[in-house]
Amino acid sequence: MLIDSHAHLGSLDNADIAVSSAVESGVCYILNMSSDYESARQTVEFTRKYENVFGAVGIHPHQASIYNQYEFAELESLSHEYKIIAIGETGLDYFYDNSRRDIQIKSLEEHIKLSIRIMKPIVIHMRDSESDIKKILGEYSCPELTGVIHCFTGDIETAMYFIELGFYISFSGILTFNRSAELRKVAAKLPVDRIVIETDSPYLAPVPYRGKKNQPANVKYVAEKLAEIRNESFDKISELTTANCKRLFKLP
Repeated sequence: MLIDSHAHLGSLDNADIAVSSAVESGVCYILNMSSDYESARQTVEFTRKYENVFGAVGIHPHQASIYNQYEFAELESLSHEYKIIAIGETGLDYFYDNSRRDIQIKSLEEHIKLSIRIMKPIVIHMRDSESDIKKILGEYSCPELTGVIHCFTGDIETAMYFIELGFYISFSGILTFNRSAELRKVAAKLPVDRIVIETDSPYLAPVPYRGKKNQPANVKYVAEKLAEIRNESFDKISELTTANCKRLFKLP
């Protein structure tokens, strides 16, 4: 069995079909992410509708400019829902800079504080912002702070820094791209007990579906590539990444 540790069901054409297709492909759980308050409420609805869907609530760095204390208080209220198992996705995106960087940082810090306060893992988006993410997570490092660096594309030193802070590293369909030879070297070297896999549906569809809309069922292609890279069987990698995800997010 597999777990898609990061998907956006609300951005798919048909969530019902996506969830059923995932089950048919051997996906036991899907973790649905939020990007703002409205999608956080939608995430809660998905967790109520689908037995195998759990969720995270948070404000994406692209949407950080909408941040205000009132909405964040509402977000915190949603974070206590039964099947909300994480905070996110949050983080920093300096590639698009859709929100001012100081506002992104303020939003990230508030999410980190919430994660620590309610003791639920945090899901970190990191794009062209490695230095600031490392600095901020390092400053807040404590036994209660854990989570995942989503859609990781960095080097081995960066990955190990986050692992030492108590974080897990998530690989997406990017791992299957022709241009990702260096990333595959990283995936080969990391401690296998700190790796999880994801689709980031509907984005980043893996080979052989690159360029098309992604869906949670395609997480198996990430698992297949990871198994090839690490010279393990598909079943073994599925077992290990699923166990890691269950441990991190305290899934049943």
